[in-house]
Amino acid sequence: MRTSYLDTLYELAQKDKRVYALISDNGAIVYDKYRRDLPEQYLNLGISEANMIGMAAGMASCGKIPFAYTIGAFLAYRAFEFIRNDVCLQKQNVKIVGTGAGQVYSALGPTHHSTEDLGGLRALPNLTILCPASPLEVKKSVKAAYEYEGPVYLRLGTNREPEVYGEDYVFQIGKAVTLRDGNDITLIGSGSILKDVLDAAGQLQGEGIHARVIDMHTIKPIDKETIIKAVEETGKIVTVEDHNVIGGLGSAVAEAIAEYGKAVKLKRLGLHDFSKGYGTYDEVKKNNGVGISNICQCIREAVGYE
Repeated sequence: MRTSYLDTLYELAQKDKRVYALISDNGAIVYDKYRRDLPEQYLNLGISEANMIGMAAGMASCGKIPFAYTIGAFLAYRAFEFIRNDVCLQKQNVKIVGTGAGQVYSALGPTHHSTEDLGGLRALPNLTILCPASPLEVKKSVKAAYEYEGPVYLRLGTNREPEVYGEDYVFQIGKAVTLRDGNDITLIGSGSILKDVLDAAGQLQGEGIHARVIDMHTIKPIDKETIIKAVEETGKIVTVEDHNVIGGLGSAVAEAIAEYGKAVKLKRLGLHDFSKGYGTYDEVKKNNGVGISNICQCIREAVGYE
């Protein structure tokens, strides 16, 4: 995902001198090509995330399109007040890019995990939140964020996500994508963990469970129409997220269903505490209850197979 983001930002900045890359003293090496070819559109502001967001807001007020990039945990938590007051309150055209979503930085522990970022940022008015699941979806979402006038939070994984889309994929802010059809149950996911959701659905098909899989790449505004369609057609919903169950994708889906007013079986699969343990991304997900085996078991229970 990171490479896809950088390549797309480079393409946009080459064509539009208003586009700026702002970083907070991280990822400098991966920006080598950008710095070499577009030095006047690159700013390394050091380990000062709040200052970076404040500067980005000022640049946007002057007609620039800044993409402020660093580890998501440092943006969502450390710079929250500046995102709220300088960007969202002022409706500035700032693109906030947090990498290492969820537990992707698995070996670095909970201080580097973005597992509560959606819970805080989703409450902010005027902020659009995108959570792409694959390299191509990152490319599409970066271009959509660039074209969108207003604050955007782009929640990225890292650099190992497999592709789940073909080149003909059409991305639209606020419009979810059904990746797999099924009428027994609906699985809703977003971000890096979506591939696990697809793999779990594939495994369970052999057990006679036909699961619909929805990529909810836009957390805000959430696609209520697709959620309600799934409620009517499958009657059972499981949300899967590499995030705390409070305030994230599961909460957003639950709110949409509650406002619709129809009873439905809903299970939110995600974290219930700070993440624990270290290791590979797959190991940490499994140890914290959101691995593929956990997803499969949750689905079996939801459809009444266990």
